[in-house]
Amino acid sequence: MLEDAWIPLLITLKVAVLSTAFVAVLGILISYALARREFRGKWLADIFVTLPLVLPPTVTGYLLVVLLGKNGIIGQTIFELTGWSLLFTWHAAVIAAFVVSLPLMVKTTASAIGSVDRELEYAAYTLGHSELETMLFVTLPLAKKGILAGIVLSFARAVGEFGATLMVAGNIPGKTNTMSLSIYTAFQSGNDALANILVITLVVVSLLSMALTARFVDRWSV
Repeated sequence: MLEDAWIPLLITLKVAVLSTAFVAVLGILISYALARREFRGKWLADIFVTLPLVLPPTVTGYLLVVLLGKNGIIGQTIFELTGWSLLFTWHAAVIAAFVVSLPLMVKTTASAIGSVDRELEYAAYTLGHSELETMLFVTLPLAKKGILAGIVLSFARAVGEFGATLMVAGNIPGKTNTMSLSIYTAFQSGNDALANILVITLVVVSLLSMALTARFVDRWSV
């Protein structure tokens, strides 16, 4: 029974860590563009990024199936080039977790970047620093507390993702059965003992991650 809990935990952590890494990088870039740049269609880009936050996860998952399936815009191209389908793989679970957690990262980080005093950035420009240098060494360090908060929220969302993952990755034992999916399966099959173990494990992991992150944020936000 311990193995039945251990494997879903490893899959969940792998999916959450990878999706959060992508969210951190792309989320910061998108957040900076939304907070500091003015461009045509900015409001539309903001809505597009935020959409997975308000849509039911199953709807988000269905849209991903349409895009990533063998007949989808993205999935068809990948299948024709490699003969490989993204659906019902752990890679699809990473994509699902990335899509649903990205809005949390963007909203939190964009707000933090927007709160940075523009005069400090202008001062960096007058000293001859480029926009990229100013972003890396002035803006982002000053917004680091919000960025870290966004990363934590994104990781937590990825760990608990259920609906979109079920749609695009399925619930394949040993491959895509994350903790949330395994809890659902155990409950549906009447295996309360396994469901309890999985729930307790997931709660403990979540509490530990939040506690460690809180200490990390406090240390690096001084």
